[in-house]
Amino acid sequence: MAKKRPQTKAKRPQLSDGTRGAGADGEIPVVGAREPCPCGSGRRYKACHGRAAAHAATELVHRPFEGLPGECDWVALRELVPAATAELTLKDGLPEGVPSVTLATVLPMAWPALRRDDGSVLLGLQNDTASGDISRDLADTLQRALTAQPGTPVQGRRAPAGGPRLQDLLAPEGPFEPQVHAGFEFWVPDPDNATPEVTASLERANAAAIPTVRLQGVDAAYWCETPEKNHLRWVMPHEEERLLDALARLHAAGRSNLGEGTRLVGSFRAHGLTVPVWDLPSGVTAQDVEKPAAEFAERLAEALASDTPLTPDERRARGGLTNRQVTLS
Repeated sequence: MAKKRPQTKAKRPQLSDGTRGAGADGEIPVVGAREPCPCGSGRRYKACHGRAAAHAATELVHRPFEGLPGECDWVALRELVPAATAELTLKDGLPEGVPSVTLATVLPMAWPALRRDDGSVLLGLQNDTASGDISRDLADTLQRALTAQPGTPVQGRRAPAGGPRLQDLLAPEGPFEPQVHAGFEFWVPDPDNATPEVTASLERANAAAIPTVRLQGVDAAYWCETPEKNHLRWVMPHEEERLLDALARLHAAGRSNLGEGTRLVGSFRAHGLTVPVWDLPSGVTAQDVEKPAAEFAERLAEALASDTPLTPDERRARGGLTNRQVTLS
């Protein structure tokens, strides 16, 4: 039910520090764990600046998009949607020579970011990141893309410790309105002049893209079509335990479906949010599920408001839903 992200390799990280021996720019290069630390302390790298590197690489931020406008859609575009874009609004406005900044699910050649010939910036969301904080890694990539030479991609790296996060760079009240695309033609404004590598990457990406539609009547719900059946995957902002209780109440009462032949089959856990998933008959389109989804949202709001203990049937329904939960991140 989930899509696969392209794999990328990050450059070896640089840690910012003002320690002597680090050079004029204050950067400590990464070396072998048992080698002397380049800062000049006389200790092994593992026991010196390697501690910060290891901590930055392993510290996991469970809700990296919390506080951003459209957090649920950020999660969907990161984990579920093949081809989509969204215009980003910077807190300090666009720099001179940068006409726009656009978030994209995937970029050609799995680039983390791209500064186009016209100066506009595309930021890729589905690349693997080097640390446990996706927001900080993306912010670092974005900052480098804003100053990159037009017509050049930006490579991945581990963000410097203490660097800004997306929440520091993006306007907190800026709109976040994803546009889902049938394919990746948005990569190349001028297809006739695309390089052979980009053209080949575009063809491969289009061939693998699952048809996906964002519902209009509810937030962050995405219909998708697969050969055997269709699905609705709905990223929800509610606290996980309370949401599972509410879903269990509806499921036990036979009110968790989205119409005839549909079935709530489980959920994903992604970036701190829960994503219930419904199986739909292959003939059910995104338009067909708009009204049932809106009606389900009303039933869910009622169930979320209840604080009565779960009945035995509801506890069994909750256990079934929990057993079918898959963690994506």
